[in-house]
Amino acid sequence: MDLLVQEGNVQVGRPSKYSDEFRADAVALYRASDRSSVKVIADRIGINHETLRQWVKAADEADSVNGSAGGLNTDERAELARLRKAEREWQLEREILRKAAQFFAKEMK
Repeated sequence: MDLLVQEGNVQVGRPSKYSDEFRADAVALYRASDRSSVKVIADRIGINHETLRQWVKAADEADSVNGSAGGLNTDERAELARLRKAEREWQLEREILRKAAQFFAKEMK
């Protein structure tokens, strides 16, 4: 087992291959994804799903200790829910238009 000395502190093992910024970004991506499956998000960013699950759990515990539940107040949560609903509607409309364009392109041939 390797011992690492950093600024007077002794750290056992190897340093993490993920920076604190990457961890925070991964947790933020998970939280912004409307709480999709941890596995789906972890696969998307190329990490183990258990690693992401542990990061989210640690962030949730830190937030509860600090008193900031996700960093959003009630108005911001309502706005976020409204925007997510609007985005889902736009995605559905875009898909319908795409299929209609394909249909009419076939009709023109």
